[in-house]
Amino acid sequence: MNILVLGASGQLGQCIKKVAGERGIAGLDFPDEGAGNILDKDGLKVLFAAKKPDFVINCAAYTAVDKAEDDVDLCRKINKDGALNVAEACAEVNASLVHVSTDFVFKGDKLELLKEEDMAEPVSVYGLTKLEGELAIADALDKYFIVRTSWLYSEYGNNFVKTMLKLGADREVLNIIADQIGTPTYAIDLAGAILDIIASGNTNYGIYHYSNEGAISWFDFARTIFDISNTVVKVNPIGTDQYPTRAERPRFSVMDKSRIKQTFGIEVPYWRDSLLVCLDRLVPRV
Repeated sequence: MNILVLGASGQLGQCIKKVAGERGIAGLDFPDEGAGNILDKDGLKVLFAAKKPDFVINCAAYTAVDKAEDDVDLCRKINKDGALNVAEACAEVNASLVHVSTDFVFKGDKLELLKEEDMAEPVSVYGLTKLEGELAIADALDKYFIVRTSWLYSEYGNNFVKTMLKLGADREVLNIIADQIGTPTYAIDLAGAILDIIASGNTNYGIYHYSNEGAISWFDFARTIFDISNTVVKVNPIGTDQYPTRAERPRFSVMDKSRIKQTFGIEVPYWRDSLLVCLDRLVPRV
């Protein structure tokens, strides 16, 4: 089986490479940003014709949530038009697509687990363009798995865990938002789930939710990071109104993972267990 990974240099792309290597999975190709540019429609066609992928994993996205509010055109080009380009290229070579989306497609104003069929009402440009990408893929391609995830972190790239470790080492006091509730997701776990979907041979195409298990606030997440890493810093809980951002965030975005677990037999780790693994790799304990 030939698997093409787009956005290979990003956080999730690097995690897929790591997990595939650990599992001894052959046939994965990780083109660089030039060859795998999702905005280059003709270039994608040439790449796909040459590689003849059975599966394409699209990790490429515009994810600067606040910046997107002032950078709407580029955000939409990448998250909507780029996703469409990938879907159309998949259709031409009869490849199946695994596309990564986000909990930000939801408004997040209800204290209920978010199901795949719930109404998507994004409250930010980032969320809107990711939803537009989902819809574009569904219009252009039959063979797709859209996997929505949340609060992604790992040893790679820039993310909340690495930012907290850096700030915790530099400061004595941090104020962290306590009224936004979601689930951290270890990108290594997500990478494994994506490879499990592909390996299953299951053709129940559609939208699936994947995050780690559990629900916490950013404040709880930060405090746990510091506790596990033995970082001494005072953490104060604050409300969203005390830390205004350019883009609005969902207040509650805990996703129901029943569908992905039942369809593919995927086991989902609890968020704290996965955080322990990541922090052991980032801050090895003696």
